Amino acid sequence: MSAEATGPIRGSVRSVEGKGVVRIEDRFEAPIDELWSALTSPDRLARWHATVEGDLRPGGEFRTYVESDDVEKTGRVETCEPPRRFVVTTRETDESWRRGQGAAPFDATIEVTLSPDGDQTTLVVEVRGLPLEPLAFYGAGWQLHAERLHAYLAGREVLDPGARFEELVPAYQTLAAGIEG
Repeated sequence: MSAEATGPIRGSVRSVEGKGVVRIEDRFEAPIDELWSALTSPDRLARWHATVEGDLRPGGEFRTYVESDDVEKTGRVETCEPPRRFVVTTRETDESWRRGQGAAPFDATIEVTLSPDGDQTTLVVEVRGLPLEPLAFYGAGWQLHAERLHAYLAGREVLDPGARFEELVPAYQTLAAGIEG
């Protein structure tokens, strides 16, 4: 089952084999190489999303820390095809989970695809393997990540992420309503 919305919502949610999937598709006013760098350079990632340490080559393992959420994850680079596509698997650490007490740690696969269109680039992020019950919250969170990336690339201040997250959640709850495993 799948659901989509228009307007300020850039994502869709669905289930595949009992696991949640969030898909965010968005267009950026940046050439593909600029967007690729913002997504894969540890220095640049730290400015808008998370600190990243480790081996970012295929087969390499890494750690991320998202300060705004106090979430630490481990991950592995599955595929890297610059500047168009990468796939990573991630899992929240047990220590991080105990601090936040959200969904128990699970393996998620994140696939990012970039498609150039002149001076713009279309970004598609698909996150698979999510728990179904909090799927709306994951959808809102991934859209918030895309919005933070827009602000970073435009040199704008990021809006209050907590308030924006609260604005997004009801729309994603509507999208997720009725999705079954």
